[in-house]
Amino acid sequence: MASAVVVVSAPTVANAVVEEPPRPAFYEAPATLPATNGAVIRTEPMSFLLDPADATSLVTNAKRVLYKTTNRAGKAIAVSGVVLVPKASWIGFGSRPVIGYAAGTQGMGDKCAPSRQYSEGLEYEAAGIQALLNRGYAVAVTDYEGLGTAGIHTYMDRVSQGRAVLDVVRAAQRISGTGLSSTSPVGIEGYSQGGGAAAAAVELASTYAPELRVKGAAVGAVPADLKSVAEHLDGGLYSAFAFFALRGLSASYGVDLLPYLNAEGVKTMQTVEQDCVFDLFGHSFVKSETLSHNGKGMSDLIGLPQFARMIEDQRIGTIKPTVPVLVSHSRLDDVIPFANGRNMAASWCDQGANVRFSANILPTHIGGYLPFGTEAAMFFEGRFAGLPQWSNCWTL
Repeated sequence: MASAVVVVSAPTVANAVVEEPPRPAFYEAPATLPATNGAVIRTEPMSFLLDPADATSLVTNAKRVLYKTTNRAGKAIAVSGVVLVPKASWIGFGSRPVIGYAAGTQGMGDKCAPSRQYSEGLEYEAAGIQALLNRGYAVAVTDYEGLGTAGIHTYMDRVSQGRAVLDVVRAAQRISGTGLSSTSPVGIEGYSQGGGAAAAAVELASTYAPELRVKGAAVGAVPADLKSVAEHLDGGLYSAFAFFALRGLSASYGVDLLPYLNAEGVKTMQTVEQDCVFDLFGHSFVKSETLSHNGKGMSDLIGLPQFARMIEDQRIGTIKPTVPVLVSHSRLDDVIPFANGRNMAASWCDQGANVRFSANILPTHIGGYLPFGTEAAMFFEGRFAGLPQWSNCWTL
């Protein structure tokens, strides 16, 4: 792991200054960024805490990567991630595919970045990533804007997240020694926050990264309508997710939260900026009205014009994907209401997209991930083999 740099203070959307803990030097962006989206700034071999003998390197080429992308506001930024490529020869059709893998909620602090958590043995997405590696696919995982690198993580920003996913694939194809190239077939996958990022990526792919040979996307439990998600989460077990989104989107849009928060609200928003997903239960059952300046809840706040536009901008389902998409969602999801996935899929269908919607009844948000992983694997096998997907839009 590279050495740490000095503490950097970053202005927050609440007009305060929160000190960001030291980051490994690898994650610091250079003064001048490359002009090309997906350009590789630097790479380094990735070690694994639970593999001190480095046996992983015998079967997988694992690199941490810092690359250039463009955020929602059109600003060139550096984003980090990880690229993993099996060392065994690819024995499938054509050349080895690469999956742009959008991780689910990690948290807001730089220490929560997938490229750090995966290396340190704490990444809950590791099993899903390994399943893809076992099939011979390369996997490129983004840390998203401000997660790992300087600045506030713009959690749930549709455009920023979608671009970060597409650009980590571009970066993976440009890293020497991986066997990947611009002709490598591409898949996009994600669940929960990752489902939103992957769904945004497949909507944006044809215009933002038209050269990528995207064959399909598998998305699960997509938070396609943040207004309904926020209202559902408020005061519940997963209240922190709503606070993450309010914090991240306000930062992305430059909206000052301070006038809308009381002292406890300011403290909470500053705290969540350094939280990881495993800290989320520290905010469970906190009602947003206890954090606001006027005692009104989040539904009232996001109804204000400046917040309403910000939330509506994140709606997914308004742009037709040009490749087949698998959409999965549990009817018993306790985090992302089932209607989010179904309505998004129906909207895509209405625009003429090739969509297969898969509903299941496994309890909870976590339970819904289990069939998604299996379905996604079968989906990509078919797409990379050149087989058509049979749409079930007629059922929606």
